[in-house]
Amino acid sequence: MEIKGRPLKLLIPEEQIKQRVKSLAKEIEEQFGKPFLVVSLLKGAFIFTADLVRAFSFPVQVDFLWVSSYGSSQESQGNVKIVKDLDRSLEGLKVLLVDDILDTGYTLAEVYELLRFKGARQVKTCVLLDKKERRKINFHADFVGFEVPNLFLVGYGLDWDEEGRSLRDIYAVV
Repeated sequence: MEIKGRPLKLLIPEEQIKQRVKSLAKEIEEQFGKPFLVVSLLKGAFIFTADLVRAFSFPVQVDFLWVSSYGSSQESQGNVKIVKDLDRSLEGLKVLLVDDILDTGYTLAEVYELLRFKGARQVKTCVLLDKKERRKINFHADFVGFEVPNLFLVGYGLDWDEEGRSLRDIYAVV
């Protein structure tokens, strides 16, 4: 399998992702309680968010925030641009911020602060993937699916310039 002429190497198979998403939902329920609003970062986290919210034992509301920090590059540029803002007020709410990957930390840290500024009473963060080797600032997610090496990844919502997002597994671009 290839993307943009580059071969892909399987990193995390679909079944392993499904099992981890279910266990993450239990961890979040036990540690964060209910109710809370899920804020999902578009576009990369939409598949993860859909699976996560269906794994909760109670209904949750979901809103979406579309931010961009990569453009067509494989590296975050460190400047986060809001493409689509939230549709609702966060005043006094508990919020679970969901993203696909935490690498440099710039995006999640900036969005975390934005949600607090918008009046969220409490914000917890959940990421499918944590790339600790790439961290540029001191930011840690509250809930993490998998720690991954410093490789460029696609699949299960993650893309490279809009390609690879629909793959069911997670692959490293080699």
